[in-house]
Amino acid sequence: MQLNSSKITSLGWVLFLCASISLPVNAHETERTGNVGATLHIEPDDSPRAGETALTWFALTQRGGKIIPLEQCNCQLALYPKPHQEGTAPLQQPQLKAVSVSRYENIPGADITFPAAGAYELELTGAPKAGANFPAFKLEFDVNVAPGAAAPSASAAPVPAATTPVAESSDRQPTWLTPAIAIAVILTPAIAWLVWRNLNANQKN
Repeated sequence: MQLNSSKITSLGWVLFLCASISLPVNAHETERTGNVGATLHIEPDDSPRAGETALTWFALTQRGGKIIPLEQCNCQLALYPKPHQEGTAPLQQPQLKAVSVSRYENIPGADITFPAAGAYELELTGAPKAGANFPAFKLEFDVNVAPGAAAPSASAAPVPAATTPVAESSDRQPTWLTPAIAIAVILTPAIAWLVWRNLNANQKN
């Protein structure tokens, strides 16, 4: 059976969507405002655990990829529970420091100890120092924190940020990764078959 160009194109989209579903979701979060943007990275593997100190850094750039180093930015970082009302005090205001990672030199970073498992929001705000040329910005990032060793849930009383981090093996996989892969493997063939059947039915009609 010969496939016309529209059917080939449709089949390509089906395969692309199926491949996307099969991949585990572990991408870095990127936020932009105006011509300033940043990608959030949390060590290790963007999978923070409650009660454990995590190096958190922001690949802060202007449109076009020009890096904004911390020395040029009056930057501040705040950690909020999610959800939270506008105007409420942050749980923490981690001290920013210059971090050099890969091709990024002296970008904003901080050591953060998330107090409990649950959903949080990291808010990075900044304005240019004298001589710098970029607009003031506010970037908000969603962070999901997994339970750590003997760490309370988000509904329990928060653990102070100064609590000594508990050492964990750095190669431990996120708790959601295995079931996510299993679900993707089960659903992908079914979704591909249903879409392909609909395409064939439309071609016959």
